[in-house]
Amino acid sequence: MNKTLQSLFSNQSYDPDNFFLIAGPCVVESEALLLEVAEKVSGICRRLEIPYVFKASYRKANRTSLSSFTGIGDEKALQLLRATGDKFNLPVTSDVHAHDECALAAKYIDILQIPAFLCRQTDLLIAAAETGKIVNVKKGQFLSGPSMKFAVEKIQNAGNENIILTERGTTFGYQDLVVDYRNIPWMQAHGVPVVMDCTHSLQQPNQTSGITGGNPELIGTIAKAAIAAGANGLFIETHPDPARALSDGANMLRLDLLEGLLEQLVKLRKAVVSL
Repeated sequence: MNKTLQSLFSNQSYDPDNFFLIAGPCVVESEALLLEVAEKVSGICRRLEIPYVFKASYRKANRTSLSSFTGIGDEKALQLLRATGDKFNLPVTSDVHAHDECALAAKYIDILQIPAFLCRQTDLLIAAAETGKIVNVKKGQFLSGPSMKFAVEKIQNAGNENIILTERGTTFGYQDLVVDYRNIPWMQAHGVPVVMDCTHSLQQPNQTSGITGGNPELIGTIAKAAIAAGANGLFIETHPDPARALSDGANMLRLDLLEGLLEQLVKLRKAVVSL
């Protein structure tokens, strides 16, 4: 585990050979939801010695339909994220969508996540870098792993070496994604940790219904393949009742299924490390 991640998890007890986990509901819906998910997932991760980052978007800017839920208010949601992290002694992460959001978000979160569609936005990357926080850039669905070197260079040139890259699938036709696992070692070659987004990579975006579809039954398959390919971390959105979630319910993992999956993944990780 590199220095960026070691500092992030300095308050947690974990197996240094394990993958790290970024997990939580897609969006901040309520304080009760954040506390429920953080308590459950942090307990699982402590038992399995998995370093854990709590995730929820304080606002959803990229929505298919105008009527889609976007959030409860930026600062209110950010305050709830910080309070949740503090309560369970967890680092927290959330998306930022524009350069003028970064300074506000950095007051509350530990990792600024750059959405895939915005990974080429130079002013956003520089503003995120200038906060000094860890910047996690999701690879655009329209880019290859090697081409993400330019995002890394933009952040580094702004004076920040605390970078994570996330693979989240590649556009396949008009309304589907496919995962190219070559992108994991290709992006690691940029000298940064690489995360596999196991839920957004299963999206079926821009459906005619105005609601994004997905294949959550394949989350375990994506996660296992990513661990076998050497991913440093996994990103899994999870919710107690995905069918009632206010965003991305079609591709989130039901919360009560997470523990069994993580148990399998820890075993697989140990096998991979021993090779």
